[in-house]
Formats: sequence, structure tokens, C-alpha cells
Amino acid sequence: MRPRRFLPSLRLLLALDAVVRHRSVTAAAKELDLTQSTVSRLIQSLEEQLGTKLFTRQRKRLVPNAAALAYQREVGAALDLIQSASTRVVANPDGGTLSLAVLPTFATRWLGPRLGQFLQSHPGVSVNLATRIKRFDFSGEVFDAAIYYGPADWPNVAHLKLFEERATACAAPDFIARSGLDAPADLANYPLLYLESRPGAWGDWFQAHNVDLHVGGGMMVDQFSMMIQAAISGIGIALLPDYIAQAEIAEGRLQALHTQAVPMRGAYWMVWPEEKSDVPPLIALRNWLETQVNQDHV
Repeated sequence: MRPRRFLPSLRLLLALDAVVRHRSVTAAAKELDLTQSTVSRLIQSLEEQLGTKLFTRQRKRLVPNAAALAYQREVGAALDLIQSASTRVVANPDGGTLSLAVLPTFATRWLGPRLGQFLQSHPGVSVNLATRIKRFDFSGEVFDAAIYYGPADWPNVAHLKLFEERATACAAPDFIARSGLDAPADLANYPLLYLESRPGAWGDWFQAHNVDLHVGGGMMVDQFSMMIQAAISGIGIALLPDYIAQAEIAEGRLQALHTQAVPMRGAYWMVWPEEKSDVPPLIALRNWLETQVNQDHV
């Protein structure tokens, strides 16, 4: 609940802003299309509501003190935001700006190539993207939504499941040719590349191939893009989500080992604060993502 004392009316705040900017009640009254006495009364009402003196009276002049100057800077910025928001809603009543946090490789390999299609079909909506690897508290960030990988356990948010992850073991063709990798168990004898956020992925892959091995100790990276480059360079064997591996395999820079893609434990999710569930740009993006995922499955 917001205490009314600290929420002065727009009339009072506009009077404060105008008087401080112009340093003149006369000029403020002209801008606001009010009489000088009305502007003076508005300033007095604001001071009474806040219980704080903001101006020194010098004859017919109102001289702002340090508190008034600091207050006007913040009030002026808030008024600018309100004006901008009002302009946007008038120009695009069904549009708006959406700030989305997304995993780096997911952004470049899956979302990025499709996003132009979304923007083209929703001309009133703009999307700001920023990469985040770890989860965060929406209350302390500017994001409207996020896309992450893992279980559906991000607290205090609404979830939309996009798709489960299936992983393919890949290596450079030259690496495979000189290593003579035949059975899944052979991979354990060569350097394996690990993703920091999925330390148990290789164990799951071997288990899916009925290989009981304790694996570990390979190179650890924090992004799939680094893993891909390491594998192409012949440093080791990568375990990549199939939607990421497809491009390098098609280009011949990587080769799949044991072509069956293995289901991993997590899934890709879109999440957002529940109080933003009815924001039009967010609804549009959710519906579009669902359509994209369904088309991929078909």
C-alpha cells in the first residue's frame, strides 16, 4: 500500500516542477495556464502534505531550497516517464517495449534467427534483449521475462515450458578419424568438454547408452559457444543440444557420434512475474513462442 501523504496529486507536482524550472511563479503560471495565486496555493498545499518546507518566500517570489531542487529532479524524471508512456500508449495501444533476459547461445541459435518474424508480425512491439546465465530476482531487475534452462523451480514466477533438451555428442571429423571411436564407452578415454551449468550431462549421456562410468575432469566452459569452438579445434568431445549442433554438423565442422540424441534432465522455460501476465507485449511473445515450438515439433 502506498501512503497518500507521499503521493501528491499531479497538479501539485506540475506546479513544483514549473516553479523550480522557471524560478518564477509568473512564468510557471503562464506555462500551466493558471493564475499566480493558484500556483502559490498549490506549492503551499504540497508543502503541507509533505510536512516539509520547499521554498523561501521573498516578497512575491518563491525561492527553492536544496530539498526542493533535489525533489524536482526526481519528480521531473518521473513526469518525463509518464509523458513518454502516455505518448507510446496513444501511438501503439496494443504495443509496447518488452525487456527479455535470455541464455546467450539460445539467443543466437534459436531465438535470434526467428525474432525478426515476431517483430514483423507485431509492429507495435519492441524487444530489448540481454544475456543472463544465472537466475535473478525480478524485483531487483528491469526485465519483464526471462528464458532459462533447468527444472520448473524458479520461485515467484509463472512458467511456460518451451521444449525439453536432447543432446548429441560431437567432435571434429579429424578428431574422430584419428581416435577410432566406435562404442559409446570409448568416449570416456578422450577429453570431454563440460558446461558449467550442466556438470552431470555426460553422466546422463553415458547412462542413456547403458554405460556405467564415472566421468569427470575434462575442460569446463561456461557457454556452448566456447564448447563448440573447443570441439572444432580438436580439444575434446562436445555434448551439445541438438538445436545447437545441427548447424555445425551440416557445415561439416563437427560430426555426430552415435547419432541418437539423448534426452537431458532439464527443459527451456519462459518465466515472468505473475503481476505482468496481462501485459500485451508479453502475451504476444508467449503466444508466438508457443506457435514456434509447436511448429518445430511438427
